[in-house]
Amino acid sequence: MPKKLIKKNTISSVPGTRDLQETDYFNYQGLFEKASEIALYYGFNPIELPILEQETLYSAGTKENNKQNEQKLHSFQGEDKTQIILRKEAAPSITRIYVEKNLQTTPQPTMFYHYGSFFYSKFAGDNKTPVENRRFGLDILGTNKSIADATIIKVIMIILNEAGFNDLYIQINSIGDKTSQQLYKKALVSYYTKNISSLCARCKKQLKINPFTLLLCNNFNCQNIKIGAPESLAFLNTPMKAHFREVLEYLDAMNIEYRINNSLIGEFNYYNQTVFQVMENKNTKTPTTTKKMDDKQGKVNTQKNTAVLATGGRYDNLAKQLKLKKILPAVGATINIDRIINSPSSKAISSRINKKTKIYFIQLSFEAKQKSFAIIEILRCAHIPIMHSLTKDRLSAQLALAEKLNIPYTIILGQREALDNTVIIRNMSTCAQDTVPVDQLTTYIKNKIK
Repeated sequence: MPKKLIKKNTISSVPGTRDLQETDYFNYQGLFEKASEIALYYGFNPIELPILEQETLYSAGTKENNKQNEQKLHSFQGEDKTQIILRKEAAPSITRIYVEKNLQTTPQPTMFYHYGSFFYSKFAGDNKTPVENRRFGLDILGTNKSIADATIIKVIMIILNEAGFNDLYIQINSIGDKTSQQLYKKALVSYYTKNISSLCARCKKQLKINPFTLLLCNNFNCQNIKIGAPESLAFLNTPMKAHFREVLEYLDAMNIEYRINNSLIGEFNYYNQTVFQVMENKNTKTPTTTKKMDDKQGKVNTQKNTAVLATGGRYDNLAKQLKLKKILPAVGATINIDRIINSPSSKAISSRINKKTKIYFIQLSFEAKQKSFAIIEILRCAHIPIMHSLTKDRLSAQLALAEKLNIPYTIILGQREALDNTVIIRNMSTCAQDTVPVDQLTTYIKNKIK
């Protein structure tokens, strides 16, 4: 008789997403809690961003790359026929909230921190799937002062240090304001046009659409051509130079290592002035630039010995690109939490909700199960963490679980104890045990179990 074919389980998670449970969940939660604690201390306030936004919020905010970005957005039509998308970046949502809630009428600057999942696309042939990326972000809106840029960088560095990353440096650049960028753009077009025959097909096309993207190309020929390309710092006007110089002076004062990367322009076209990345040194440090703006800047090493842990910059232009009446000064950064957690350098941070458990609660008999909830609630209100398995019936099974989890004490509630309103507390290593009245339970535990 032929063997029955076993059907494969057709229920699975969406490719590109990840379930978090037990240890993974607490690792993420611990990092979010620590990052939130640090952000609060430095004056940032929590905000929760919706996971869905109107598509126009993103298409308007990245209009120069509109065709490319449309391919990357995951959208569906809402009831009023507006296109709804999974959020991709925090800055458009933060800007929308600031304007929609009239936060400009509140004391400035406005400082936010936030965390959650964002989505980008991964292409496999003709197929496109969303990829989930968990991030922690900081934003300061309503001020153009350089100390806001420095504050963002400092807090990001503190969070990464707390997460176990101590060998860090900043890649930083300034692309200036709109006037500076127009001059820089003109110079790039002129330079790359002279070398157009050596460019890859994509760069030839992008030269007419957005020449800044040529600086991001990984093609070998394009990388070589980039070596002689004009640098954005050469086109900064006096206020932009002063702003960038002040940011670097703050970094010097805070002893934060930085390297000027002339190719750094930011992923989205709403960036202006300061743009930066926080990098981890993987092997040996290979500094290839100096810190002084007046010196001829060297090229940043492109070997794969670094990892980008956080990115950020100013996005003063975003509000105007969203059709608002005036520029809204803003600066922000996001930490790639998935990359942090999965790095060998990462240090696990204990979550406040995952307290070390020293007590296992055991119940025996139906009467004991009925009374279990009252006992557990007494312990919860006293902030005494416990573990239990109310679905188990046998003493041996529950003791085995306590031993497996290496829990030093057990509270045993049997039928007699349920009637007498008492419990037995057993030391698992010595097998010594005491009978304790329920109304004295929390006092006994706090005095006897350290």
